[in-house]
Amino acid sequence: MGKKLTENTKAVAARARKAETKAEENVKKQKAKEDAKWVDEDKALQKKQQRKEEEERKRLEALQRKQELKAAYEEDMNKAAASKGKVQAPPKVTQAAIHAQKEAEKKAQEEEDRIRAAQAQKIEVPTAEIEENMNRLDLDALQARNVDEAIKALSSSGGAAAIDKHPEKRLRSAYTTFEETRLPQLKIDHPTFRLSQLRQILKKEWQKSPENPLNQRSLHMT
Repeated sequence: MGKKLTENTKAVAARARKAETKAEENVKKQKAKEDAKWVDEDKALQKKQQRKEEEERKRLEALQRKQELKAAYEEDMNKAAASKGKVQAPPKVTQAAIHAQKEAEKKAQEEEDRIRAAQAQKIEVPTAEIEENMNRLDLDALQARNVDEAIKALSSSGGAAAIDKHPEKRLRSAYTTFEETRLPQLKIDHPTFRLSQLRQILKKEWQKSPENPLNQRSLHMT
């Protein structure tokens, strides 16, 4: 009985040691898990803290840039206000400058008066005289007031066939050529005249021009 009791005691002790060892292992495993958990939480917390610090850094940089821009703007505004507030002293005008200015104004006025006098001396043909001379054409064409009536007068006269079969075309073409040649020069000679006045002078010259088929007709008849 004593031997069996001894064996049982050893077995109990062995089981107790085994249980203790297992318990220690479990404690170590649990501690390892907890340590790993804390490490993970620390890493997450560290990353979170880093993100927070980065955001704070960016916020401070943006605030600093904003303040710098505001300061630069206020500086520019102050400079502009100071520039406007400065009273610029008027330049000193000498007697020589005043005299030169008066001489220049005098010469400009004399030149303007000379141009006006020259324009006033240009020969202007009175409208009444033009109207009267336009009614002095030879034969039936003398009663014409424009090119179309002159064409009719020339076409209806007995001597029209002696010139050509289509006098109206030749007369209109000749007048158009005459107008294109003389009108630009008349504009230069009489810059203040209206176009209607220039055309009246042109018609007067046309009545006496050798380029006028009516004048050629009169020469043939004489």
